[in-house]
Amino acid sequence: MLFGMLSKKLAMPEANEALAGRPEPIPTAETHFVNGKPLKGPYPEGLEKALFGLGCFWGAERVFWKTPGVHVTAVGYAGGFTPNPTYQEVCSGRTGHNEVVLVVFDPKKVKYSELLRRFWEAHDPTQGMRQGGDVGTQYRSGIYAFDDGQRRQAESSRAMYQDALGKSRGTITTEILPAPEFYFAEDYHQQYLAKNPGGYCGLGGTGVTCPIFEEAVA
Repeated sequence: MLFGMLSKKLAMPEANEALAGRPEPIPTAETHFVNGKPLKGPYPEGLEKALFGLGCFWGAERVFWKTPGVHVTAVGYAGGFTPNPTYQEVCSGRTGHNEVVLVVFDPKKVKYSELLRRFWEAHDPTQGMRQGGDVGTQYRSGIYAFDDGQRRQAESSRAMYQDALGKSRGTITTEILPAPEFYFAEDYHQQYLAKNPGGYCGLGGTGVTCPIFEEAVA
């Protein structure tokens, strides 16, 4: 029974198997707990968005809100079938959604390539449908591009990090897809580690540094 439950959480559901969800967004926070900025906007003109999945979104979000040049971050769900899912539904493995971080940033202050560097070096992208002890499709590694430029940089960086890791340390499983609809997670998940400094993080990092990274994806 346990093996069957685990197998289900490691396999993406088909669209016709996914939970129905709901037509209205679930309630969430209005402002960022750390910097007080509106979580859903409106965002200042000239800012851009990035979307990443790298394991449990509590620790993942902290990686980016601490990055200079980032305007605001939010955690949520993306990449599946169920509209406006709850955390419990995502944890069931029956939505197809990933736990993701939305990053709104000023490209004049921080390059997308720097966000990619932080993404790769904050987690292990070779683990498939898990990240450390967190097991399930919601913990898969993913980059969701908002335009062709982001997609090209993401693909270039994936190739570079694979070269840096070497085949002996595993094959990168990170999915790179067009940015799907983003559903904001519940209030208590937003900036969780700022509200709970001793809370669980779960990110281990790759242990790989690439000093030529900026040049290669610029």
